[in-house]
Amino acid sequence: MRLSTVILPIHRWAEGQKIWRRAEDLGFHTAYTYDHLSWRSFRERTWFGALPTLTAAATATRRLRLGTLVTSPNFRHPVTLAKELISLDDISGGRITLGIGAGGSGFDATALGQDAWTPRERADRFGEFVPLLDRLLTEDAVTHHGTHYSAVEARNIPGCVQRPRLPFAVAATGPRGLRLAARHGQAWVTTGDPKLYEEGTPEQSVQALRDQNKRLDAACEEVGRDASELERILLTGFTPDRNAPLESVDAFVDFAGRHAELGFTEIAVHAPIPDSDFAIDPAVYERIATEAPAQLA
Repeated sequence: MRLSTVILPIHRWAEGQKIWRRAEDLGFHTAYTYDHLSWRSFRERTWFGALPTLTAAATATRRLRLGTLVTSPNFRHPVTLAKELISLDDISGGRITLGIGAGGSGFDATALGQDAWTPRERADRFGEFVPLLDRLLTEDAVTHHGTHYSAVEARNIPGCVQRPRLPFAVAATGPRGLRLAARHGQAWVTTGDPKLYEEGTPEQSVQALRDQNKRLDAACEEVGRDASELERILLTGFTPDRNAPLESVDAFVDFAGRHAELGFTEIAVHAPIPDSDFAIDPAVYERIATEAPAQLA
């Protein structure tokens, strides 16, 4: 079981760099950040861009893997995103993971002036976005004329440091997204069943996650992929447990152990943010980072 963290891009770099370096010192496997233009209760608060933040983090750390949870087509285009990712992978020395999802109906969905896409439109775009991005990151020159995205002799030399490309962690719960994860992902990401967040129980959440894992296994079988090849990442904070697993080391070890039994290989916890949904005790957070992995080995 790998333990990772999520550092929201809310800090001016003079302060933010200390948080990313501390994540490395604490031994986290990966430090992710959200790739949004603004997000929920932080819309009227400081919020910086994900890729510049990760670039700065890459120069401030040496061992820590870095990534997005998650990038989406809401305001990204595969051609420009590929160029930025290849640059970021080079700057980091091959430490980047791209968490990628279909996007939602939040602020990003309309920030560029478009109407919010329906769930089907998001799935259609995601289904074209991921395979094209895969090609752009693995081929020197790509031409593609699709329904939603085009590329004309798009050059991406020299490609990624990581070969054949940097890993994709595909966020998905529906059948089309799970098939994308099975075909193109090196990892799969879930936050659980959002329908259970308000009124569900932890036991119901565990069952929902068990069902999601089974559907991922079925998607892998459908596309001829060995399901054991995919890492399985649980982003915490959005299940009915909320922050209860982060109240103590014992609570976290119990939570992580139950989810390891479902097949999860990595758990990501949010770095503490006062006056937010992630207002956890910084001392407990650090103890979880340093003490829990040995108990979960």
